[in-house]
Amino acid sequence: MASHSKSKSIEVDPALENQDLDDYASSGYDTSTASLTSSVNEYILENGRRYHVYYGEDKNLHPIDETEQDRLDFHHEIFLWLLNGELHQAPIGDNPQRILDVGTGTGIWAIDMADKHPNAEVIGTDLSPIQPRWVPPNCRFEVDDAELEWTFEANSFDFIHMRNLAQGVTNWPELLVQAYHCTKPGGYIELGELGLVAYSDDGSMQENDGVKRYMDYLRQAMQTIGRLAITEELLETNLRNAGFEDVHVQAYKQPVAPWPKDPTLKRVGAVILMGGEVGYQAYGMAPFTRILGMTVEEATAVCTKAYRSSRNKNSHIYVYYYVAHARKPLK
Repeated sequence: MASHSKSKSIEVDPALENQDLDDYASSGYDTSTASLTSSVNEYILENGRRYHVYYGEDKNLHPIDETEQDRLDFHHEIFLWLLNGELHQAPIGDNPQRILDVGTGTGIWAIDMADKHPNAEVIGTDLSPIQPRWVPPNCRFEVDDAELEWTFEANSFDFIHMRNLAQGVTNWPELLVQAYHCTKPGGYIELGELGLVAYSDDGSMQENDGVKRYMDYLRQAMQTIGRLAITEELLETNLRNAGFEDVHVQAYKQPVAPWPKDPTLKRVGAVILMGGEVGYQAYGMAPFTRILGMTVEEATAVCTKAYRSSRNKNSHIYVYYYVAHARKPLK
């Protein structure tokens, strides 16, 4: 399977360029779509979606309902495709003993790691108890806020994994200091985060493009509440400042539709587009209404325009998925 990193431009599928209609549908693509206290299971309903509330309404700005859980599981598969089928890039070896997945979501990554490493103890933490009950015997889940003080023992994890946390993290330096404290000497940490800037290699993205405007608004909302958009430089700086060494950062292009010629990236784009209608709303509705002060109608219009724009096969747009891993010094 080919690797698709930042330096390589994505070639557009020529089969899409010689047709009169703009929409993918017209080109033959189908784009439709542990025992806890009751307080931990509290939620609020907003815009027809269910949101987390236990650690604060704005702690997690994404929905936590079944629709979102399905989307998260699909996106897990996308991340696997981008990483050539691997669950991580950090060279953790064949026999890790303890693994921590911070912000585990549906728990799918933790479960896969537990299956891959049956001799390891795999712990997944999340704000909400949305993980399945039937899991491998070496996997368990805890409800926790990673930005509060960690209660894990120092030097206790061979590998700490964090993915898709950026829109919920206000203090990355402190979070990574705590992760450093709990990583074994010689152990690894890995971060995987989506960027909030839309790109096009061939100039096909217009200034008023719906996806571009959506990303601009989302970046503005996150900056307003002190949650900076992820970049390669930010990931590397934060990891080094926390004390980690041997830092490696890789940027992968994630197309928003099936316009690439490459079959893996085409599949990535097809799944992104298939879930786009709910995906744009999942990432955008709460930030746009709660932070930017948009009305529900205005926020919905921004999300709808982004989705419609992504369906235009003449717009060859992607965002970056950044993956960084680093090692805790032996001494």
